[in-house]
Amino acid sequence: MSSTDAPPKLYAAQEPIFPKKVKGPFRSLKWAIMVVTLGIYYVTPWIRWDRGPSLPDQAVLVDIAGRRFFFFWIEIWPHEFYFVAGLLIMAGLGLFLFTSALGRVWCGYACPQTVWTDLFYTVERWIEGDRNARMRLWNAPWDLRKWRLRLAKWAVWLLIAVATGGAWVFYFADAPTLLRDLVTGQAAFVAYATVAVLTATTFLFGGFAREQICIYACPWPRIQAAMMDEHSLTVAYRDWRGEPRGKGKRRRALAEKAIAESHLAGPLVTGAAPGATTDAAPEVQAMGDCIDCNACVNVCPMGIDIRDGQQMECITCALCIDACDEIMDRIGKPRGLIDYLALTDEANERAGNAKVPVLRHILRPRTLIYTALWSLIGVGLVIALFVRSEIGLTVAAVRNPQYVTLSDGSIRNTYDVRIRNMTQEDAVFRIGLTSEEVLRIDLEGRQSLMVDVPADETMLQRVYVIARPDDPAATAERTDLRFWVEAFGTNERAYQAQTFFGRGTP
Repeated sequence: MSSTDAPPKLYAAQEPIFPKKVKGPFRSLKWAIMVVTLGIYYVTPWIRWDRGPSLPDQAVLVDIAGRRFFFFWIEIWPHEFYFVAGLLIMAGLGLFLFTSALGRVWCGYACPQTVWTDLFYTVERWIEGDRNARMRLWNAPWDLRKWRLRLAKWAVWLLIAVATGGAWVFYFADAPTLLRDLVTGQAAFVAYATVAVLTATTFLFGGFAREQICIYACPWPRIQAAMMDEHSLTVAYRDWRGEPRGKGKRRRALAEKAIAESHLAGPLVTGAAPGATTDAAPEVQAMGDCIDCNACVNVCPMGIDIRDGQQMECITCALCIDACDEIMDRIGKPRGLIDYLALTDEANERAGNAKVPVLRHILRPRTLIYTALWSLIGVGLVIALFVRSEIGLTVAAVRNPQYVTLSDGSIRNTYDVRIRNMTQEDAVFRIGLTSEEVLRIDLEGRQSLMVDVPADETMLQRVYVIARPDDPAATAERTDLRFWVEAFGTNERAYQAQTFFGRGTP
């Protein structure tokens, strides 16, 4: 690089984008996904689910204070975090699967940034008008009308942003109670802070940053390259069919007329009379199907031209397909000038071969492996959910000191045993242990080995394990043992291994 060459810019200033309203199957699909996803997000915290008098009746609740996650009839405890980890792994594999098969469909249809930006665009179009009206308003001076329209738009955006932040905090507390506390000023500071932060980010990201988040803040456009190959479907332009471009139907008609005349009377020369021929004139070529109307550019929420080839900014929302298909219908040309294509389709279609069926692109070894892994993890989680025990225990040895020598020479180890009663009824548990050596067990503050644990609660019990002075467990350096708890009435047991430390042979 010479000293006069400027270094490449890592950031380009944002330019205003005014996507035009479009109709078509992909736009309808985006509407449906928007309604479903926003409906789930806003409505779910208000769904009630009866779990009994001792548990919350909110269907989906992340109870941080109680360290539980409730999802309808499923209750996840802290020690069962592997369920959450499994769901996160499934979500990742799902993204890998869809990206490998269909490109950035997550970005184009279901990403929260896309959904809320699309919603904000809808509000903007409703208040300010479609593309041309918004462009005129953008360039207009700040008069009373412009202030009125902008303030109205920002007010609706702000209401959506507040509803978004409010809906999020409702997942972490009883929604009706928290709403009342928020309105009356009795909610905790963290609730107001969370709503404020999410309101600000939703308002700024959906209303102003928009495509800048996708280009600069989100890592997914860069990660996706490692998950796509030449068989992955993505939105592309059939340049071998669309080029060279012609501007407008009238120009196309004149070009086709000139081509017809050239077929009858030889190459057509500018300024020559009809029927005149010359060998020196260039041949008139048939024009492509693209009429250079820029409809695909005008509807793109990222402001790119798909005819320039694959670009990192493209989120494969397919709105350009709807726009182009509408134009093709108007000029009497077949649809699909812009379509979901794979790189392998280009070589095939240029050679005149038929288009490869979509299922052949989707059902290939890579996607089948992703599907198998995703299904395997899902089946494993379902099995684990149905076979999990409703009781459990966690045993933590108290090793400060490691053991205590009693007045009669006996060796005592101390353990903290936490019993989990995951049922909906109070239960009585018996604590015991098994070992190859003789050991005695005592419970602190209790005359027996029975412990009462309320429904859906845990109980921490300190346990002493004692070995007599001359028993092998007292003289050995360590002895293996296994704690167990048994639910009275059901005889269901839970176990955990531990170690008893003795004084060792001198």
